[in-house]
Amino acid sequence: MRRRASLVLLALAVFCAALSPLLRWYAFPRLAKVPAGQYRTAVMEAENATLIDYGTLKPRTVPRLTVVQTLKGNVEKAREVRDETGRDVVVWDTLSYAAGPDGAMVSTIPERYVFDAHSQEPVHAGGEHVDGTPVRRDGIEFKWPFLVEKRDYRYFDAMTRTSAPIHYKGTRTFHGLDVYYFEQTIPWTKVPLPRKLPLGIGPDTVRQLGLERWYTTRRMFWVDPVTGAPVNGEEIHREEMRWTGAPGKEPIPAFSGHVKMRPADVDSAVALVATQRQLVLLITSYLPWGLLALGGVLLALSLALEARDRRAFAAHRAHDGGKPERVTPKGVA
Repeated sequence: MRRRASLVLLALAVFCAALSPLLRWYAFPRLAKVPAGQYRTAVMEAENATLIDYGTLKPRTVPRLTVVQTLKGNVEKAREVRDETGRDVVVWDTLSYAAGPDGAMVSTIPERYVFDAHSQEPVHAGGEHVDGTPVRRDGIEFKWPFLVEKRDYRYFDAMTRTSAPIHYKGTRTFHGLDVYYFEQTIPWTKVPLPRKLPLGIGPDTVRQLGLERWYTTRRMFWVDPVTGAPVNGEEIHREEMRWTGAPGKEPIPAFSGHVKMRPADVDSAVALVATQRQLVLLITSYLPWGLLALGGVLLALSLALEARDRRAFAAHRAHDGGKPERVTPKGVA
C-alpha cells in the first residue's frame, strides 16, 4: 500500500513540475491581454501656461490649461481587424482635448491606435491615424508590454508622427508601488498644425500668414513593470509659431507649460494597477513557483515513503533469517 502511495505522490510531483513552466511560458502569453472594450479618461493640467491668442497672434499667460485624454476601445473595429488579419487586436480611439481656463477649445487631436492585445505591438490595419492623417506606428504608445524590461523602448510621438527611443532611467517608488521611470526628449521639430483651431481658424489660414508650427517636449512616465500600465505621466511641453523663410524674425510662443496628471487621476490609476498586477503575478509568479515547491514536497514525501517501505522489507527479511518465503503449490498437502 505504501509503495502504491509513493508512486501516486511521485506522479503528482512530476505533474506539478511540468505544469509550472507551462503556466509561465505557454499559458501566460496567451491568457494575458488588454481588454478590447476598455474605456478610461485622464485629466492633465498645466498651471501658469503660455498660450497664443490667434486673434492678435500674441502670447498670453493663463492660470491653467486643461487637457482631457479619453480612450475608448472600439470592439466592433477590433473584430473586423481580427477577421482580416487573424490576430487578436485592440483598437483604441483616443481624443486629446485641450481647453483654456474659460473652457474654450485650444486644440483637439483624435487618434486611432491598433495593436496586438498580447504583445502591444502595432498592427498596421483598421485605419490607424493621428488627427485624420494615416500613420504607420513603430513602437509602443500609451502602454508598455506586460512584464516591462529594464531597457529603452521605441515610443510613438503623435505630434511628429514618428517614433523615437524612450529611455529607462531606473526603478523608483511611487505611491507605494515599485515602478520603472522612463523619459523621452523630442528636439525642436516642425510639426503639422491641428485641423481644428480656436476661432474657427484652419491650418491654411495660419500658413497664409507665413507661419509654421514647431514643437519640443520632455516626456516622463512612471510605469508598473508587471502590467505595463503607466500610473503617472508628465510633459514639459513647448510649441512656437515660426515665420516661414524668415529665420531671424522672433518666433511667437504658441504653448508652454508643465503638464501633469491630476492627483485624483493618479490615485485612480494606482488603485487600478494594484488590482490588475495581482492577476498577472498569479500566472507568472505565484502559481508557477507554488507548483514547483509543491512538486518538491510531493517528491520528498514519495522518497520518504519508498525508503520507509524498503526499511520495513529489510527488517522483515532479517527477522525471518534472510530466507525467502516458502510457497506451497496448490494441490500439494
